[in-house]
Amino acid sequence: MAWRRVFVSFDNLTEPCCGLLRFQLSAILRRKSTNIRLSLTPKTPSYSYFHWMKINMGSTSSGGFMEIIVLVIILTATTTATMEAAQAKALCQSQCGNLSVPYPFGTEDGCFMDTQFFIKCDESVEPPKALLQNSTIDVLHIDLDAGELRILNWAGSDCYNSSGSSFRFSTWLRSGLYNISSTKNKLTAIGCDTYAFITGSIGQDYATGCLSLCDEISDVINGSCSGIGCCQASIPRGVRDYEISLASYYNHARVLSFNPCSHAFVVEEGEYEFSASHLNNSGEDWKLPMILDWTIGDQSCSEAKKDPETYACKENTICREPENGNGYLCKCGDGFQGNPYLSNGCQGNESLFS
Repeated sequence: MAWRRVFVSFDNLTEPCCGLLRFQLSAILRRKSTNIRLSLTPKTPSYSYFHWMKINMGSTSSGGFMEIIVLVIILTATTTATMEAAQAKALCQSQCGNLSVPYPFGTEDGCFMDTQFFIKCDESVEPPKALLQNSTIDVLHIDLDAGELRILNWAGSDCYNSSGSSFRFSTWLRSGLYNISSTKNKLTAIGCDTYAFITGSIGQDYATGCLSLCDEISDVINGSCSGIGCCQASIPRGVRDYEISLASYYNHARVLSFNPCSHAFVVEEGEYEFSASHLNNSGEDWKLPMILDWTIGDQSCSEAKKDPETYACKENTICREPENGNGYLCKCGDGFQGNPYLSNGCQGNESLFS
């Protein structure tokens, strides 16, 4: 068997589109030849732009191979356009700057399910900036399948000079109905005379933190957050707010030459890599990505199904209950792709490409 790899690049080819393309191509290839198998996956996470396809050619001729490549390109473009059009509610804005805004989210009245899902599109800047409700929090990505929002939030700082404290910036978040993901985020603090606390009371009362110390810059190991220059702590499950407090034992006097500031932030796991150079960072205008979990309401699937008028999952969908918090999420059933929160939003193979 001869394997060939084809690289295809299209703007805004997201995982739902990739899944629909995989489903459709597999069906067509089965009809054309029993010797052809297909694998189509994103090279990077669901908000990536580049995909690859691996085809088992079997006894397929070179002409048949070229036909398949053309088929991939045509179907990819068609699938992308179809899926993009299906994401937002009819007659509603589907894009704000670089962010795709799928229903139940929306940018104006009548376009979102309820105020929890309002995205403010600030068009006074170029490109337009998507903000969470009426806050100043940047929204980077909305994941319908996982029930996640990727946002940017500030780092907190506590800085000193030879005279004592010179600059302090506290960071906090009140997420309303969103849970701060306990599985995708970490409290991270950096500094050589640093202890950081994170506390909250919405969802549940909690307090946790970590301690970071070092005497010399040579003690620090790049990439390590084990307590020497950088430390981390887990976020408890089911919390909806936080406030980070920073403090120092000696006002950084013993490490002032290379570490005048402590910093702390909640960050998406894997999105921050510690470097010794960060110890000399002032921390101003420092934003990092983090993940919020969202759901529909606070009912279980069985409870929500009792009221068809308010039940959010439409035709050809599956209801599921997330591990991190109350409420439920909708997903297109097997053999269907699209937006499960829109009427006829989950489309199957034959209806899209017949």
